[in-house]
Amino acid sequence: MPAKIKYELVDALKEKLSRTKAVYVAEYRGMTVEQSTMLRKKVREAGGELKVSKNTLFKIAMKETGLTELPEDMTKGPNIYALCYDDPVSVAKVLKEYANDKTQKAFILKGGLLETQLLDLNQLLALADLPSKDALRGQVVRTIAAPLSGLVNVLSGTIRNFVTCLDQIRAKKEEGAA
Repeated sequence: MPAKIKYELVDALKEKLSRTKAVYVAEYRGMTVEQSTMLRKKVREAGGELKVSKNTLFKIAMKETGLTELPEDMTKGPNIYALCYDDPVSVAKVLKEYANDKTQKAFILKGGLLETQLLDLNQLLALADLPSKDALRGQVVRTIAAPLSGLVNVLSGTIRNFVTCLDQIRAKKEEGAA
């Protein structure tokens, strides 16, 4: 009977892992239910999901999904796995912010997997420091738009100068007529 439950758990994990872009690992020893619920909500808002699972079952699900195997030191202890379905940077930011929160000491980031690339803790923290996908899109749009807005400014400058010149001519003629 217990083996059937384990197979079902592995199948559920495989389904979730097949949709993920990244998996982050953290130790959650001693977290309260309130802290856990708050963190789950923040991760969900960032486009991910937190999953508590036995390390052996999670390893089996990763292997059967074809994902790179996590190192042994990363999968020791009571772990919580953050599965990223949308933007891996957003979820990494939430996890880093929570891990750096001085009010809690129970949540410790370990590392993770970004598509096929294993990430140690430093790489995960560097990923969290990147701008979000929306911020990067904004930077690209500004970079593309800068030459165009410069061109519009240059072209409108000529017309603006012409209108100013005409206005000065009009002002002199009115001054001469008076």
